[in-house]
Order: sequence, then structure tokens, then C-alpha cells
Amino acid sequence: MRIARFSHQDAITYGIVDGGELVVLAGDPMFAGYETTGDRVPVADVALLAPVIPRSKVVAVGRNYRDHAAEFGNDVPAEPLLFLKPNTSVIGPGDAIVRPPQSQRTEFEGELAVVIGRIAKNVPAEKAHEYVLGYTIGNDVTARDLQRSDGQWSRAKGFDSFCPLGPAIETDFDPAGAARLTTRVNGEVRQDAPLTDMVFSVPEIIAYASAAFTLLPGDVILTGTPAGVGEIRAGDVVEVEITGLGILRNTVRDA
Repeated sequence: MRIARFSHQDAITYGIVDGGELVVLAGDPMFAGYETTGDRVPVADVALLAPVIPRSKVVAVGRNYRDHAAEFGNDVPAEPLLFLKPNTSVIGPGDAIVRPPQSQRTEFEGELAVVIGRIAKNVPAEKAHEYVLGYTIGNDVTARDLQRSDGQWSRAKGFDSFCPLGPAIETDFDPAGAARLTTRVNGEVRQDAPLTDMVFSVPEIIAYASAAFTLLPGDVILTGTPAGVGEIRAGDVVEVEITGLGILRNTVRDA
């Protein structure tokens, strides 16, 4: 099932994607289930929004692909390397990534995103799937120069618009399957890797993160990016595609 959050006729609501239409839901499926209103809306008539706004946090994993760690001269961590992005950094498909004036180098990082569906604390890896609502696509936008100069990553990763998510949440997706992640800038392929190249799997990440802090329904986990990250400039179009999840497309502009 594919769940979208969208704006239509000045109202924000949720729907199940059914071909070229959205079956309108009565409420947020995370809390109200999948009761429908009986209405259907053409996808072409709506504005897709970020499929979820995290209630508390976006948890991200650094250096979770060996080739990405190597391209920056870093070792692969012995344990998942976690950092947080604020929920104010989240934007949706079609929204603009805004390059902040504080940074001279803003970069894209295409990633698989996991949407948590229920309160999760000290979750064993073998039960992690029970806490997942579904999967979507993310872009862990980074002010690379500030990441290096600050010595910690909160500011460099946390600017408004630095966490595009979308286009929808897919509840029937296997991150351990054959899906590939591909990132294009202005149509040119910059990243291309199977999700199975991740060092730490989704269940391992959920277990590790939930041992540190409680994950709430709607929280998002970004699972790391493969090699090929690079600079984006005003006027660029960034597309992150994951097999079975669609394409997350965003433009870039200066503040």
C-alpha cells in the first residue's frame, strides 16, 4: 500500500495511491487507521507534501556505505554513527532546497528513509519490522564546509529544507531485496548502488537507535548514503530514485 499526504482545495489530508487517483482517508493513518471517506481525487489535481512530519526527530546514520566512507577518507564505524536532524528541516517533493548564506558548499545525499509506526524502545533487531509503518525516500542535504568546520553535524545537517522526503510511504517494501538507489542532478547520474550495500541493516539501525532514545510514531530514520555525493547549486534539479518507492524530485535555490 502506498500512502500519500497531500494538499487539495486548501485542505491537507491523506490518501492511498490507486493508479492515477488517491483514495481519500478519514484521518492520519498512523493514528486513525485506513478508514476511507469514499472520495477519490486525481493525483494530477493535488500537491504532494512530505508524507510525514516527524513528531520529534529525524534520526540519521553516517558512513553506512563503505564506498561513501572511503570517498571522504573515513573508516567504517564499528557501530551505527547516529546524528539528528530537526523536524523543521523536512520539506516535500517539489519543494526547494534552500542553500543557506552561511555555507559555500551544499551537497546532496540520497537515502532510504524508514517511517516509524509505533512507540519503539529497546527493540530487538528481529522484531524491528513490527515498528515500521513503511518506507520513503530522503535526501540528507548537508552544508559540507560547516560539517567540517563545526566538528559536529547539527548545524550542517539541520538547516530548514535540508531533509526532503517523499513522494509517498510504501508499506510493502523489503529493504533487503533488490532495490537500488539512484541520484541524478540535472539528469546526470551521481549515485547508483543497491540498498544491500548498507553496512548496518534497517533492523540493526532500529535496534541500536531505540536503545539510545525512544522512537515515536512518525519519526524518520535516514539510513545513510552511497558514494557519489556532490555539490548542488541554485537552479539544479535533484532526483533521488529507489526501486519500488518512486522518485523524490526537488529544485535548488539560494536563500
